[in-house]
Amino acid sequence: MTDAVSRPADLVGRAQDIRRRYGDTAVTAALWLLIVGLVLWSALNSDTRQLFVNGVVVGSVFALGAIGLTLIYGILKFGNFAHGDLMMLGAYFAFFALTGRVSERPRFDKELPWSLDSLPGAVDRLGDLTFGYGLIIAAVVAVAVMAALSIGLDRLIYRPLRRRGAGIVIFAIASLGVAIAARSLMLIIWGPEPRSYVTGIHKAQQYPFDIRLKTDQIFIFAVAVGLAVLVYLLLYRTKLGKAMRAMSDNPDLARVSGINTDQIIAWTWVIGGALVAVAGVLLAIQAQLNPQLGFVILLPLFASAILGGIGNPIGALTGALVVGIAQEVAVEYFAPGYKSGVAFVILIVILLLRPRGLLGARV
Repeated sequence: MTDAVSRPADLVGRAQDIRRRYGDTAVTAALWLLIVGLVLWSALNSDTRQLFVNGVVVGSVFALGAIGLTLIYGILKFGNFAHGDLMMLGAYFAFFALTGRVSERPRFDKELPWSLDSLPGAVDRLGDLTFGYGLIIAAVVAVAVMAALSIGLDRLIYRPLRRRGAGIVIFAIASLGVAIAARSLMLIIWGPEPRSYVTGIHKAQQYPFDIRLKTDQIFIFAVAVGLAVLVYLLLYRTKLGKAMRAMSDNPDLARVSGINTDQIIAWTWVIGGALVAVAGVLLAIQAQLNPQLGFVILLPLFASAILGGIGNPIGALTGALVVGIAQEVAVEYFAPGYKSGVAFVILIVILLLRPRGLLGARV
């Protein structure tokens, strides 16, 4: 028992010794070299090249979730454990808007008399994509719903806790309760069976270097990177972004300076809710809609946000791509069930060697 308890302490001590002996700069350089080595090796190795590309696509989806997660932490200073389940809830709202389907009883659906797929040409494929414009409209509907729901959750749960001066543990437990409630809501309304926006088998296209990709995957990557750039521009090129960064640095000073902190918090939830919805839809396009999937991806989201540096959207994008690539490449050597273990290892290593992340600000 004593040996088992002492091992984590020994590991932490060794990590601290490494940081003291070689310095933060040397540790950072070593981590970057390790990451660059992983990327180059997996991209150039013919056995892992396809997994590398798949990891980039998966990582781009993680990036949107991680950016929303890091924004909420940067402003409100708590880890939102409901983030993954809210991603899937947003995906299900898009599914509902598109198809109008709810689960009447196991294995049987009830369809509403009107839905977006009843519009002329709404489900006709857009070029080589597997879906039509109906899904894009459904995603916009999900964005609006999740933004409103996020503000509602803040008003109902998190704002009263802030006014009472609740600690970070209380916020974490409250967000865990929200996660369980969201998952239960999905199970009640849509049932436990996996669902898809588009049925059927869609073949991937052949690209140079023996890479096979669906056009959907290229679309996912382009949307994710585009939104990450927009969030970066919002934070560093707009008045709202400057106010958000000021509040993240020092809420009391921001309030004294005349910044409406309640309004900034509301905008944070709006942006986070919008990113959650888009990330959920893209994840469902890449995989399937599954009420349990939100919990499964929660650890990779946290690993991505912490690896890149809490509060840094470009860092979240970078961290998410690294986590996505590492998880997919690991399939070449381990069973797919160990993917989450890869994210856990990355999370522990970063927390021990560089807690502020690769691009995080010095504290």
